[in-house]
Amino acid sequence: MSVVTSSLSEGQHRLLLSLLGHVRLHLLHKASVHGFSALAFHNHCDRQGATIIAAYNAAGFVFGAHTSQDYAQSGADVCDEKAFLYSIHTGGGRGGDKTLRVALGIHTACAFKDKATGPDYGALVFLHEDAAKVQTNPGEGGFTFEPAQMHGDDAALTEFEVYRVEGLGDLLAKPWRNIRWSAERRQQLMKTILSYKPEVQTVQRARAVLVGPVGAGKSTFFNSINSMFRGNITSQAIAGTAGKSVTTQFRTYTIKAGKGGAVVPLILCDTMGLEENAEAGLDVEDLIHIFKGHVKDRYQLNPSTPIHQDAPGFQERTTLSDAIHCVVYVVDTCKVSLLSQKMLDKFASIRKKTNHLGVPQILLMTKVDEACPLAAEDLQNVYRSVYLQRKARELSESFGIPMSCVLLVKSYSEELELHKDVDILLLTAAEKMLNYADSFFENQVVAEDREEVDLYSSKVTT
Repeated sequence: MSVVTSSLSEGQHRLLLSLLGHVRLHLLHKASVHGFSALAFHNHCDRQGATIIAAYNAAGFVFGAHTSQDYAQSGADVCDEKAFLYSIHTGGGRGGDKTLRVALGIHTACAFKDKATGPDYGALVFLHEDAAKVQTNPGEGGFTFEPAQMHGDDAALTEFEVYRVEGLGDLLAKPWRNIRWSAERRQQLMKTILSYKPEVQTVQRARAVLVGPVGAGKSTFFNSINSMFRGNITSQAIAGTAGKSVTTQFRTYTIKAGKGGAVVPLILCDTMGLEENAEAGLDVEDLIHIFKGHVKDRYQLNPSTPIHQDAPGFQERTTLSDAIHCVVYVVDTCKVSLLSQKMLDKFASIRKKTNHLGVPQILLMTKVDEACPLAAEDLQNVYRSVYLQRKARELSESFGIPMSCVLLVKSYSEELELHKDVDILLLTAAEKMLNYADSFFENQVVAEDREEVDLYSSKVTT
């Protein structure tokens, strides 16, 4: 997934937060990337709850509108006593972002016209005529201002962004998922995983594959699982923050309990990151070959050259041991709102094909501490955070995956030592993978006496 970044300076961002309270801004729409059209705006911003617009011009102004109501193209006049227009002038001499003006509307008047056009606040109509410009009508809609003070009499836009406004300060009275945060629970989970044996005698270890956008944290998650079982921070899988996938090979990683210790009965497989464009990132059909066990370890993935049966590293005949037994979708919690429709469509295609193969699926929300200050302050707040619960529900609905299959985790990224609470979330995820792998095994037909089956067929090989 291509990274879409905000154009707000640190000072501008801080001024907007001063207007909105203890909230987080999530970028939904960036016109230079998604288009200066009403259609593109509504595709990204409809039914997103409270939002704020940031329009930029060459005169050094950032200005826009806030509403606590949904855009829905209902055709109605929407009243919103929390709506306001604002302007930040960045050309105010030394100190830069110093000038902030706010225009409050009349509460009894219409805040905006909920039409299929660009955002229409009467006094300001953004994306006017599906172009990079704003129409100014001071006084309409109850908003009064001087155009020179609002945008310097410059109606042409150099950028147009819309952010969802999300509150961060709420904790649930009771966690929406009960987690025991004790050292005893950590040891219990570790023992359960190490003593795991697959339901099928011919399979020694369960195999789970990590699938997600570039930068979602797949390799970092494996490194964290590996670190936990090794007893110290390790970095076996290459991880990074590049805009392109750092992982270019299909890798199958064996985990050991301690240096030179027993092998953990869970193999984690890492893949190239998914990207929006069809010609970039991991190919969906290549992923299906991986699920079926046709792709050997260290196969060099290439988006422009899909895997074919004659390729070196392609395994024609496979057994249950070669296949993937659980698919793990990995999503950066900080970027849930930035998942484009193309990316969601790609996930939907993968999920449909995976369902057809009968492979269980779970979803990991990574970087929860970066997404929610309450979780950063105390990781035990992770399942009490209203914000994280809302993100989990959003992903559950977008992916069509039950909430029971959505797990929140934090990986080791900056730490030099292991931490009990981090381990408990990681171990809970690993245990879930093994439980779902057992569900997969129970649905397979396996011959007796150590014979294995060709996966997804009724033929038996010896």
